[in-house]
Amino acid sequence: MTNFRKKNKIMSSVFDVQKTIREILLKILDSHSLEQLNKVPNGFNNNIIWNIGHCISSQQVLVYKLSGLPTMVSEEFIAKYRKGTKPEGDVSQAEVDEIRTLLSTTLEKTKNDFESGLFVDYHEYTTSLGFTLSHVQGALDFNNYHEGLHTGVIMALRKLV
Repeated sequence: MTNFRKKNKIMSSVFDVQKTIREILLKILDSHSLEQLNKVPNGFNNNIIWNIGHCISSQQVLVYKLSGLPTMVSEEFIAKYRKGTKPEGDVSQAEVDEIRTLLSTTLEKTKNDFESGLFVDYHEYTTSLGFTLSHVQGALDFNNYHEGLHTGVIMALRKLV
């Protein structure tokens, strides 16, 4: 197998993992009411919908911004869901619908952009967990880990709402 085919097979697996995570998040969105998505249980500082928005925001920063490319989401969206924030109020059904759409569209665009060779530069970044990301492939790997962590948080939250 050539190096190109090996790399494509590995990256296909990365996108398959992210697709599975995103499908789980979509099912959670579809099986909870707006009230449940917005509820912040005692002992937590965020809710289900914030965690899902955070996954989208972080993916856009880790993959696109650090590659010097424009994001699919607004700066306001990134600011609202970035690390260190928490819900400042309930989100509307319209925002939930936007987040639902972004779960799929950001994944598909990222996969297509990667396959077309759009990601050329990357600004090295060390995450708060100590992972140093030096290329987009590492960012995509770390993003899956990050989304997996937040999916676990969401699984705990959904039992309390």
